[in-house]
Amino acid sequence: MTLKMSIADLEAFMSAQFPQVAHDFTVDAVAPMQLALRLNVSERHLRPGGTVSGPAIFALADVGVYLAVLAMIGPQALAVTTNCSIDFMRKPAADANLIAQVRLLKLGRVLAVGDALVYSDGSDAPVARASMTYSIPPAPHR
Repeated sequence: MTLKMSIADLEAFMSAQFPQVAHDFTVDAVAPMQLALRLNVSERHLRPGGTVSGPAIFALADVGVYLAVLAMIGPQALAVTTNCSIDFMRKPAADANLIAQVRLLKLGRVLAVGDALVYSDGSDAPVARASMTYSIPPAPHR
């Protein structure tokens, strides 16, 4: 399988399509069926108790799988999440970025299934695991 979008392509896509959150994320690596995405944690991602919020962790996993799918199929903004299951396993460090290690398990014509393991930067113990399914829009008729 061949990549259709590079790190630069993915970051440009995010800036163009999702300028409101693009600065929150950095693509660290992309390879066929894999992607590493960083959440640049700031105060707005924290919840009371001094930890990264669940919605911020979900966003990291969701955007990570989305970008992994796009890296394989090209810039299709209308690919959408159809299912998610997430396990929050331990409290992430509030003073470290989070990193999602994403792998696509299936990339079909209509659906893509992937998972994301989320880590605090510098830690080997995952803080969350998410399983995501994406719907891929039909190819335009020519």
